[in-house]
Amino acid sequence: MIAAATLARWQSALPFWLSMLLLPLVWFGAIQGGWALLLPPLVTWYLFSVLDGIFGLNLENADPETPDEDLYWYRLLTSAWVPLQFCTLFGLIAYVSHSTHLNGLEKFGVFFGVGVVTGTIGINYSHELMHQRNHLERWLGDILLAMVLYSHFRSEHLLVHHRHVGTPRDPVTARYNEGFHRFYPRVLKQCWFSAFRAEREKLAKKNLSWQDRSNPFFRYWALQAAMLALALLLGGGTGLLLFLVQAGVAIWQLELVNYVEHYGLTRKHLGEGKYEHVRPHHSWNAAHKASNWLLINLQRHSDHHYRPDRRFPLLQTYTPADAPQLPYGYPVMTVAAMIPPVWRRMMNPRVRRWRQMYYPEITDWRSYNRAQNPMPRT
Repeated sequence: MIAAATLARWQSALPFWLSMLLLPLVWFGAIQGGWALLLPPLVTWYLFSVLDGIFGLNLENADPETPDEDLYWYRLLTSAWVPLQFCTLFGLIAYVSHSTHLNGLEKFGVFFGVGVVTGTIGINYSHELMHQRNHLERWLGDILLAMVLYSHFRSEHLLVHHRHVGTPRDPVTARYNEGFHRFYPRVLKQCWFSAFRAEREKLAKKNLSWQDRSNPFFRYWALQAAMLALALLLGGGTGLLLFLVQAGVAIWQLELVNYVEHYGLTRKHLGEGKYEHVRPHHSWNAAHKASNWLLINLQRHSDHHYRPDRRFPLLQTYTPADAPQLPYGYPVMTVAAMIPPVWRRMMNPRVRRWRQMYYPEITDWRSYNRAQNPMPRT
């Protein structure tokens, strides 16, 4: 009976372990070179889009009261990924930097693919880990973020984004009509400063300076410096450059997803600087089965913001009556986000319908948004 129950839990978690196949895929590309370098982005972006079309939507919800001990195989996935990504990243730096069968463009191609994996999977898993109370899991999340030089994401996400999502105080909430190519440089700058300011204000409430050793930014900087030093040690100048390539691609992948998740959605201002509570309709939801396997239910983002303490297998999906729905999963939507005319044609009508559905009393959104934020945003 116990063995049968364990087997059933493993089988239910198994589809989420598909992400592990991406690691040998990047190694195959590095060893083979040439056409094989295309496999990691093709599989991540396009194969799972095709699988979404084949498998359709998953509208079933797990019992949110499922005890943590029944989630062992799900928890193991995100924790086991950390040493595997570490070994893959730095093993490839050592291998590719000194390889003679790859030319400069091919070496770049290898680490473009690595960045797709460390961004799509690694940062996503760090997101799951940083939300947990377990100190080991939080540390594992920090290690993943240090591997892409984006450690401040933890502070920004937990202290700023979740608190201020859908308001002008959240840099990550993409504004209506704000194209990704305007959004991206804005968040790169604003998120670092908003994260640092949030930690400084948190320390000030305890009568501590930002220079206090408990400021996590000192841990962030130390971990990031260690990653850079290891890349330099293993691969010299070439290794350091390749490390920076994958980090840049990973950050770009993360911010593409951030752009999609809340585009054009706002929380209503109640006056005196207060906003309504976060509800499921303040995030875009996607129930596409295959891409949710790849992204460990990140696309059930409406429930994640409504109940950020839930582990990924327990996140609930919502009907169109309760949360706005994306027409496709993130692999397709992030590609569309890179082409602003296509994105606006696809998403702006949905934002307008969302406004009419939830806030019919607001008839002039241009004036409303301008009143909430002195910056000129439409």
